[in-house]
Amino acid sequence: MCGKGALRVGAAAGSLALACCLSLMPTVAGAWPWSRDMANQISIKPEHGAESVRPFPTRSVPMSGTLTLIHVHDRDGAMKLVNPNPATAESIKHGRKFFQIFCTPCHGASGTGDGLVGAKFLIRPFDLTADNEQKVMPEGYIFGTVEFGGALMPPYGNDLSPSEIWDVVNYVRHGLVAEGAKPTSVASNAPPGGKAR
Repeated sequence: MCGKGALRVGAAAGSLALACCLSLMPTVAGAWPWSRDMANQISIKPEHGAESVRPFPTRSVPMSGTLTLIHVHDRDGAMKLVNPNPATAESIKHGRKFFQIFCTPCHGASGTGDGLVGAKFLIRPFDLTADNEQKVMPEGYIFGTVEFGGALMPPYGNDLSPSEIWDVVNYVRHGLVAEGAKPTSVASNAPPGGKAR
């Protein structure tokens, strides 16, 4: 009897050990190098921000039409940038297209902060037709805000090239108010409790 009982206990222990090994197999398999084959590679990931795009090597000459990286690291650094895109009808047209895609949900088609998504916020999005946005702040400020985002505004530097962001700046400065949004004063643009960008 003892021999059969010991055999059953041994078989049960063996079955338990096998079940434990099988349950740990996915964990062990996940430790092998092939489990990371596509996730970790040397290619540039778009979610790594503007710094993931490296400058051209020394003495290299970019081909015409190549998008170059603007070397600023934050919104304050962009304040001094000068808009390289003239405010032509074509630039404003491109800027309108990107404004409708990325800015309208919060700022609204009029740019006054009355977008459908912006209406859900406790703090209303900035009024882009205000004197502060249209006349006081430099164009680099708008560029930096779109590129790097603000306190509540997400950054769009991964979604738009620098040239496309400058087109948005041209639309905000030269097309938004001209297309019908009524400009407002600086005082009415200040949200209660501070800036909400």
